[in-house]
Amino acid sequence: MAAIELEGLTKDYGAVLANDDLTFTVETGEVFGYLGPNGAGKTTTIRMLLGFIRPTRGTATILDRSIEDRRALVEVKRRIGYLSDDPGFDEQATGTEILDLHASVKGDERSADLLELFDPPLDRRIRDYSRGNVQKLGLVTTFMHDPELVILDEPTSGLDPLMKRRFAEFLRSEQERGVTVFFSSHILSEVRRLCDRVGIIRGGRLVTVDPVETLLERSGKVVRLDSADPLPLDVVDIDGVHDLESNAPDDPGADGRFTECAFTFTGDINELLAQFSDHELLDVSIEEAPLEDVFMQFYGGEDGV
Repeated sequence: MAAIELEGLTKDYGAVLANDDLTFTVETGEVFGYLGPNGAGKTTTIRMLLGFIRPTRGTATILDRSIEDRRALVEVKRRIGYLSDDPGFDEQATGTEILDLHASVKGDERSADLLELFDPPLDRRIRDYSRGNVQKLGLVTTFMHDPELVILDEPTSGLDPLMKRRFAEFLRSEQERGVTVFFSSHILSEVRRLCDRVGIIRGGRLVTVDPVETLLERSGKVVRLDSADPLPLDVVDIDGVHDLESNAPDDPGADGRFTECAFTFTGDINELLAQFSDHELLDVSIEEAPLEDVFMQFYGGEDGV
């Protein structure tokens, strides 16, 4: 059963086609990542799903309620937790006052446990909060009424690495409880840790919906090598090597050897390293490819809107 279902969902502002004919589903109980560079159209999709803006064409259902049925959508929101990319809390209010307001509107079954986990400074006014503290308070307000579906727009923005890890563990435990999670992100490492499937959006259009393993295979790794002795360029002339940069001389008469290079690799890392078994490497680093590089390499260039 689908918790969210989009069918041809489109938002056309005239000068900007923010979402173009989006069709996909989010299954009940899965963690679905909505992935794309900033400005790709992720927030527009979320705002249509929640009824904040009306689609130009197409439709969608959320928890089996049509987004075109305004009364049903208001009712179903009691079962949804939502964290926007900018929570917009009243800066004159304290954290406690914000929680009390949310509790009066949608109930409070879990705030005590959530406060222990995320620990925002409730006695301070929001105007004195850091970006990370605003986000931690937002996470408490999102989950405090024990929703069955949560929609998160860039949920880890401003969080420090320790809190990001804590949030990831919490989200996995929520999934084990049966909660469906739909979250947008432009951070590939978040998606790797958390998602079952991903939908990739570029310039308002859906590029693909895939299991996260497929995305990771395609995104590859950024590899940097530093060799003790000059290496021939053909040692990296293998399938899976993209965007090679090296300190080999540009002189056509030179032999093309290098001691340092960097490239994106989408093959088997063990097979790559075997290429250098007869060479002495001073340093090797292997990192996740930045999402922007993934889009440039595999999805046709930079985003528009």
